Amino acid sequence: MSPTPLAEPDHQPRSVLVTGGNRGIGRAIAEAFLAQGDRVAVTTRGGGAPDGALDVRCDVTDAAAVEAAYAEIEAAHGPVEVLVANAGITADTLLLRMSEDDWARVLDTNLTGSFRLAKRASKGMLRLKRGRIVFISSVVGLTGSAGQVNYAASKAGLVGMARSIARELGSRGITANVVAPGFIETDMTAVLDDAQKDAIRSQVPLQRYGTTDDVAQTVLWLTGPGAAYVTGAVVPVDGGLGMGH
Repeated sequence: MSPTPLAEPDHQPRSVLVTGGNRGIGRAIAEAFLAQGDRVAVTTRGGGAPDGALDVRCDVTDAAAVEAAYAEIEAAHGPVEVLVANAGITADTLLLRMSEDDWARVLDTNLTGSFRLAKRASKGMLRLKRGRIVFISSVVGLTGSAGQVNYAASKAGLVGMARSIARELGSRGITANVVAPGFIETDMTAVLDDAQKDAIRSQVPLQRYGTTDDVAQTVLWLTGPGAAYVTGAVVPVDGGLGMGH
């Protein structure tokens, strides 16, 4: 079932880019924008964008591929007005076992990839004198997690990046915010056994996993008229798991 749109009655379709939008949280976000009538482009590495979205192949670790993706999107939908940087990977292992490659791959995708996307999007947003940038971080970026030094560092870095962008570009009507999901029902959490799921759930004040739609609706709000005066914020969608951070 499609997410319930939060669009205003006079909502004007915008050019929206969601990276990693072929599954999980990214797909739910893309579908939510489509439901409110936006022109949505989704980057994937192997295809599978939601129906109605422009499916753009892009490896965010490749600067030339990012530039080519934006050229394709702008030709089809016009300058990107809303960027949701969601694409990310993990390479979990304990610190002493973590290789240089484990570190570099995760940081290059999750943090440097988001930098490439935001830098390129800002060019069009500055000309338009408006824009919304949302980075999808994680509760792990705020609380830390054993075995995820690389992932937590990459997700924490998004906070500093968003707040710096907010200060640089705010005078031009561009906002930059972070959404930090907790444990969300996705293919990644589906592989956990019942004991693991129960242990995680017991740590969450709301006593449940989040849904991808919980995250998508938060992103819609941050990019909509109701959040016009919100920038540099970190919005947790974690059932209270990371409160205090």
